[in-house]
Amino acid sequence: MLRNVVLGIGLFILGCGVIALVTGGYPPAFAALIWGGLIVAGIVFERVRYKPLETGAPAGRFQRTTERFIDDETGQPVTVWTDPVTGERKYVKD
Repeated sequence: MLRNVVLGIGLFILGCGVIALVTGGYPPAFAALIWGGLIVAGIVFERVRYKPLETGAPAGRFQRTTERFIDDETGQPVTVWTDPVTGERKYVKD
């Protein structure tokens, strides 16, 4: 829900920037285009950054940590696994 609201705000600001650019309001147009574009890009590419939870223990050098939390989207407990060499983290459903 919040994601959709923020996306709508970003699209609104982006649209205002386009209108300002067409009507000749150059300084405000560029600011609105930049901020609107950043908001929209941040929301759209957010899904690339946050990967889905894994269902089984990861293979390789990964070690289970004591860090646990409840995933907001699924409501399920999640355990964090880390690779001590690279620092990579994986999130596994319990």
